[in-house]
Amino acid sequence: MKAARIVVLTVAVAAGGIAALLAGRSEKPPEPKAEVPKFDTVDILVAKSDVPRGQTLTPADVFWQAWPASTASGNFIRKTDRPKAIENVNGMIVRSPFVAGEPIREAKLVNAKGSGFMAAILPSGMRAISTQISAETGAGGFILPNERVDVILTPRSNRDANAAGGMSSETILRNIRVLAIDQTIEEKNGQKVVGGKTATLELSPGQAETLALSQQLGALSLALRSLADSAADDSKSDETDTRRNVNVVRFGVSHTTTPR
Repeated sequence: MKAARIVVLTVAVAAGGIAALLAGRSEKPPEPKAEVPKFDTVDILVAKSDVPRGQTLTPADVFWQAWPASTASGNFIRKTDRPKAIENVNGMIVRSPFVAGEPIREAKLVNAKGSGFMAAILPSGMRAISTQISAETGAGGFILPNERVDVILTPRSNRDANAAGGMSSETILRNIRVLAIDQTIEEKNGQKVVGGKTATLELSPGQAETLALSQQLGALSLALRSLADSAADDSKSDETDTRRNVNVVRFGVSHTTTPR
């Protein structure tokens, strides 16, 4: 009986050894781990979020980010060269928009305290022209810089208007961006622009002529546009029609409505 047990145990041990040997041969040797290439990095100043044109930079808008040194342009602001750059760009005006993660470049900034900053933030081919406003003609003080408005002309009373049975108002410019209210060119951090006396608008040369002439013909009002339709690019398409309307009034012909 003991001999039989010994034989069984011997066979079991032999079988286990053979199985372990076969299993060991079937396992693939571990693949060597690929070494992660190491890059030299440098901290550069980047935008934390999207920054539109005309906005004033604050320390909350930028931060330092590691960047591959081999791809860091000489126009980037490096922490090793300018450790106080976040303080230095504070208060500067963005002349071209930044997207989140984009390196900050001084060529796209302008000092708000210096001269020429308004010209720096104007897009190519556009003009800045101001018009007087009040609480009644400026949407009760709710119009802020970088918002979009329509410009409405109400001609002064004259014989032709009275003969036609009264006066009428008409939208002469549509979807116009407000650059500034008085001397304030941005609204941020809870700052509210209320009761401004002058609005500076971004216009094409033809639209600037229309607005300048309309100021002599009657009262101008600004109608605030909804954010939902501010993206519609209908400002330039109205330029020809609005100039024709102004010419009609200028030559003393009765006021007409532009066909829509």
